[in-house]
Amino acid sequence: FTGLWTAYYVNQLDPHRSIAILESEFVGFGASGRNGGWVSALFPAYFTALARATSRDAARRMHQAMVTNISDLGRVASTHNWKIDWAHGGTVIAARSDLQNERALADVREFVDWGFPEDLSYLTAKQAQNRINATDVVGGTFTPHCAAIDPYKLVQELSAFLHARGIAIYEGTRVLSIEPGKAQTPSATVHATDIIRATEGYTKTLRGEKRSFAPVYSLMVATEPLSANVCAEIGLGERETFSDYRNLVIYGQRTADNRIAFGGRGAPYHFNSRISADQDTNESVHTELRATLTQMFPVLKNATFTHAWGGPLGIARDWWASCKYDPTTGIGSSGGYVGDGLGTAHLGGRTLAHLITETESELTTLPWVNHHSRKWEPEPLRWLGANLGLQVMQRADSHEERTGKTSRSAAYLARMLGH
Repeated sequence: FTGLWTAYYVNQLDPHRSIAILESEFVGFGASGRNGGWVSALFPAYFTALARATSRDAARRMHQAMVTNISDLGRVASTHNWKIDWAHGGTVIAARSDLQNERALADVREFVDWGFPEDLSYLTAKQAQNRINATDVVGGTFTPHCAAIDPYKLVQELSAFLHARGIAIYEGTRVLSIEPGKAQTPSATVHATDIIRATEGYTKTLRGEKRSFAPVYSLMVATEPLSANVCAEIGLGERETFSDYRNLVIYGQRTADNRIAFGGRGAPYHFNSRISADQDTNESVHTELRATLTQMFPVLKNATFTHAWGGPLGIARDWWASCKYDPTTGIGSSGGYVGDGLGTAHLGGRTLAHLITETESELTTLPWVNHHSRKWEPEPLRWLGANLGLQVMQRADSHEERTGKTSRSAAYLARMLGH
């Protein structure tokens, strides 16, 4: 989405500028067409990490921008009458053990401490179950700041709009490298005043960028369309996106056609940042996702799971997303979204457009603008570190379920990541 939104907003600000998009496969091939459909206010670096690197005020402004960004994206879609299955129902995160409930309460306290008490509310067990009727719910949290959409429908609507505006999208055109003023493809050199790298989890395929982001796979499954009775049993009546407070990330939504689309981490990082189509599916992880969802909602035990897929997302070494533009070279980028990219890519594209066109705005002063993350370690250290972190979180959930005690290793890893 980053490239599409950058093109959209540059065109809005400077309609006479010539714009072209070079796409290696087809529009929506990457995370834009495969994600869980959360337009959220989540930013990979948390309040404390942002404030530590910048200031408390900057951290607050980043959060406020992410919140406003949701309505901004929705307004664009509404203005153009795009059919993207938009439902601004918020996010409910269930606490399904006493330890998870402690995390929920800690999250609420953090938002109060940062001056945003209205942005995250604690839910009692009954209140949480009224929104998400999962098993073992003892509490939870709710934020109004998330919309569920069909991301591929947004890809189609946005790309069609750009095409109608005369913006060329060259599919099947892989870029091998970029440098000031030009992008090299296998068959030609494309010259441009400004070049935006919008490659996220596929950034390692560009010359010299292998250690910029770690491509980590997130996988998803989806059920058949569910009956009204099954949907009523599950809840999510306002199409709230949902998760719980376990250590290993899960995420889901009830789609407009009443499927449950559900995903999570669990797939390993592949040595040397390898990306390939065969890694888009992992039967053991997909089996675990189906089991996890059925355990949360036993009413799904007889439901058919019709789809399973996955793809790489991009993670910077310090867990920051960044939006960068150098006016002396004309090269810019936005990425490192860590799975929070559906909304953040919109903010990134809009911000890049302001930077490119020298439009003064609050967006260009946000702390992620021109933030530089250090490179990932060379192999095998990158492989060892990434997969060790995954194993820590997997074992932490097992340990906590078995003992009822917090995993010290998971808590330590979270502190290291600034969470």
